[in-house]
Amino acid sequence: MNGNRPGPQKNNRPGPNQPPQRSRWMLLLFMGIGLLFLMRVMAYYAGQFSTQLTYSEFYSLVEQNPEQSEIVEAKLVDDRVQGQLADGQGFFVYLPGLDPELNSLMRRNIPNFDVQPSQTGLMGILVAFFPWFILIGIMWFVMRSAQGGGKLLSFGKSRAKLSNPDNNNKVTFADVAGIEEAKEELAEIIEYLKSPKKYQRLGGKIPKGVLLIGLPGTGKTLLAKAVAGEANVPFYSISGSDFVEMFVGVGASRVRDLFEQARRSTKGEKGAIIFIDEIDAVGRQRFAGVGGGHDEREQTLNALLVEMDGFESDEGVILMAASNRPDVLDPALVRPGRFDRQVVVSPPDIIGREAILKVHTRKIKLAKNVNLQTIARQTPGFTGADLANLANEGALLAARNNKEEVTEADLEASIERVIAGPERKTRMLNEREKRITAFHECGHALVALLSPATDPLHKVSIIPRGAQALGYTMQLPTEDRYTMS
Repeated sequence: MNGNRPGPQKNNRPGPNQPPQRSRWMLLLFMGIGLLFLMRVMAYYAGQFSTQLTYSEFYSLVEQNPEQSEIVEAKLVDDRVQGQLADGQGFFVYLPGLDPELNSLMRRNIPNFDVQPSQTGLMGILVAFFPWFILIGIMWFVMRSAQGGGKLLSFGKSRAKLSNPDNNNKVTFADVAGIEEAKEELAEIIEYLKSPKKYQRLGGKIPKGVLLIGLPGTGKTLLAKAVAGEANVPFYSISGSDFVEMFVGVGASRVRDLFEQARRSTKGEKGAIIFIDEIDAVGRQRFAGVGGGHDEREQTLNALLVEMDGFESDEGVILMAASNRPDVLDPALVRPGRFDRQVVVSPPDIIGREAILKVHTRKIKLAKNVNLQTIARQTPGFTGADLANLANEGALLAARNNKEEVTEADLEASIERVIAGPERKTRMLNEREKRITAFHECGHALVALLSPATDPLHKVSIIPRGAQALGYTMQLPTEDRYTMS
């Protein structure tokens, strides 16, 4: 989901790797003018890499007869004479003033003598200022490159990506599975964004901030995008690390600009969502380290706290943030009045994993006998991101074996690949090592079979996998367990 402004306007701006057409032509024009000036400067100053003669030495050379003259050619430009001697060496000399006698001697005794016009006009001025033009052009180009092609004053602007609410590929709750409790808690936020006056007429106030807490890969970012897609409102997404810069004050300026953009986008009956991913990058507890914290990060956090206190709930702007480390967040950030609601996004259970697999296998051509419930049973502790990777690995494995559809065996092989790593077919074990590994895995299997209240045995293998595993014993749980005997 990406866009640059709300509404159905078409975005004709080029991508990040495609320079604007106007800037490209301006750059070519600048390079062409610079090349012409460089050629002119080289031609003008070519004579300076020569020997300088004194006035008396030059006068004595000019007085010689043309047949014996040591000067082959010369030209007069203003008060400067430059030329070439008979031995091939160049020379130049400055004249103190207009000397009719010396001019007559030069015309008479120098074989190739020429007088050129003055260089003190417009061309001379441009030639003199040409190095400054080059310096300014280089500085302009470096500034544009450092800021991604933006303007000079855009350094403190927000870098948040605005998702177009009219995008046909937007994420909705149909794309989110396995976290039904979190979806129910956010349903009220969606209803408020759709019709704020429904809650305001009874005097109720919607939470200003919603903090999504969960392990990496549980779907916090996807859930925030789904909330914006369901509510059909502008969605500003940014990472916490995008605020912190080397220069003090830049992050705070970006925070203020982000909230101002969100306020301007709340038109009519709908609001807007600001989503800050990995907020712990900027919201860490202040003065937690030895000798204090980073000034830029603390100023950014202070600006965020002030903005969250500054906007009212009736403005229709809701701040959502995600973090997998809520213990390091500053207490002033997570207190009621700022992040009023905390939604815990837990890893899915067996029913949730089956639903997630159905979502991620929509576009995968599965065999008719594939039982996703069996795959869900084999993946306890897997998050949504793990299951998405599992489905993709199964499709790649089937394609690698030139199959027409993905079978259950491909998905089980992808589980083993995710858990233990790929097969190490190049690791050759001798007979003694294979025997030791077989005895070792048989011990695991016997203990699993003879121990009560353990998961049923599913597979035993002595094929090396990953970096260290020479074999493995896989047990298939029948249900998710939260207490162990």
